Amino acid sequence: MAQTVKIDNSITVGTLAEKLDIPVSVIITELMKNGVLATVNERIDFDTASIIVGELDVEAELELNEEKEEVTKRKPKLEAGVGDSRPPVVAVMGHVDHGKTSLLDAITGAKVASGEAGGITQHISAYQTEHNKRLITFLDTPGHEAFAAIREHGAHLTDLVVLVVAADDGIKPQTLEAIRFAKKADVKIIVAINKIDKEGADINRVKQELSENELMPEEWGGETVIVEVSAKNKQGIDNLLDMVLLVADVEDLRADEKTAATGLIIEAHMEQGRGPVAIALVEAGILRKGAFMVAGGTYAKIRNLEHTSGKEIAEAKPSTPVVLTGFKELPRFGDEFLVVPSEKEARSKASSASAKGGAEGKQDMTGGDLIRIIDKKNKVTELNIVVKADVQGSLKSVIDSLRALNTDEVAVRVVGSGVGNITETDIHLAATSNSIIYAFNSGNSDTIRRLAVRDNVSLRAFNIIYELIDDCKQELSARLEDEIVRTDLGRLLVKGIFKIAKEEVICGGEVTKGVISVPSRAIVFRNDEQLADVVTTKLQRGPQETKEVQTGEMCGVSFSTESRLDLQEGDRIEFYKEETVTRTL
Repeated sequence: MAQTVKIDNSITVGTLAEKLDIPVSVIITELMKNGVLATVNERIDFDTASIIVGELDVEAELELNEEKEEVTKRKPKLEAGVGDSRPPVVAVMGHVDHGKTSLLDAITGAKVASGEAGGITQHISAYQTEHNKRLITFLDTPGHEAFAAIREHGAHLTDLVVLVVAADDGIKPQTLEAIRFAKKADVKIIVAINKIDKEGADINRVKQELSENELMPEEWGGETVIVEVSAKNKQGIDNLLDMVLLVADVEDLRADEKTAATGLIIEAHMEQGRGPVAIALVEAGILRKGAFMVAGGTYAKIRNLEHTSGKEIAEAKPSTPVVLTGFKELPRFGDEFLVVPSEKEARSKASSASAKGGAEGKQDMTGGDLIRIIDKKNKVTELNIVVKADVQGSLKSVIDSLRALNTDEVAVRVVGSGVGNITETDIHLAATSNSIIYAFNSGNSDTIRRLAVRDNVSLRAFNIIYELIDDCKQELSARLEDEIVRTDLGRLLVKGIFKIAKEEVICGGEVTKGVISVPSRAIVFRNDEQLADVVTTKLQRGPQETKEVQTGEMCGVSFSTESRLDLQEGDRIEFYKEETVTRTL
């Protein structure tokens, strides 16, 4: 009887061998047989492990360990009177180009929109502003569909979502997505109907669409606060901020400032001269310069503590977005951070988290990847790519978006990825794996460009994500096989035979259906039996040669054949055309 071995969603090759009590070389060999090169420390997912174990001669079955690690959730609200009052954290969400960043610009004076590539927010940005002597923290989340993961993360960070809807455009796909994220995160929604001064604005239509999506306006008897604004003219901004603070007062937002500081990493990137840089949001406690902090598999002694405006600060209270330096390695987007008493404890906790989570940036072999490799009948053409991005959140969005392009015929294979500028290592990896390097907001030096040319590596840099996705889509489309499209033309009933030779037949008959033409192909039938597939070379109506013949008309037809065709009166000939069509995703 086979033993049952429980494993997690992913497992290293070495650990799997240990659990099955077989030499690790056996598993590595089996992986190699299936075209997968893996070392003892590489991780494979559950599906891959199951496939490999199924092919091995071992009396064991794998079972997914259902004891899942607790997902970091937003901490429960403190009871009234407990802890200290804190500013609200507000995510600004909505469809691309509906004016989210322009609205934030009007609120904070940050002048962000003009600096964004293509006018589209590329990653989460955090700002803090003051209204009526009270602070409000805003998160600007990307609106393009490729940034769904970042937007969802933004909703989970917040107490309140300001949903921006353009008065002249109404509810759009990303608007609905933002509503779903906000409801999933169980946060309040205030709707800001923007561009009310624009021609074509229809506020009542927007309210009707909101009500159809379970956001009934207050004035219609619902609970959704709706504020009409114009980011361009700064109309309604004060009213919007008043509503934000009113909802915050009702929610009675509090945090414990006396506990060890905790929070979330909302962006991370490499910066020349400063090393790993993170933008974090403090959720509890007071974060101070010089403190030891753990974030996932890395840790830091905070060397620089800055407000997101660039101003240096000594400490940061709850709901404050900050810029941090001092990390040993780049923290991951979405990691929770915790301040600990000593560097020794920070190092220990980071080491434990790193061992549990695996190396950052490593692309695990998935069951889908392995199935594509071992299924010989499945002719999937892969496009190898290396992805570099400026921040962790964008890196995840780019990779997820490119993998979403995969079909049964073509697929992207991410052979490497990372945050920061393109390096010589990236060029060497791309050269040896025949990969394209896609750089999103990542710099590259003259030396790197020369190295790419020398090694014949295609290096493609973008600062607008949908342009990057479109480029990759074109590359995948070019790998699709052309499609042969058949168009049925007409039918001829044979009424006379004029010539039958080894490679040519001439006959006459009546067109009983459609229109027949040359050049074309035709299939000859006798009753229901297919006799031959031939090429039409000539049509003749009476003494005149013609290009086409209509239904009801008599004509003569010449065919070229690959072998002698014994044509008879009464046979049916079906004419058709074939065109080669270039396919796209």
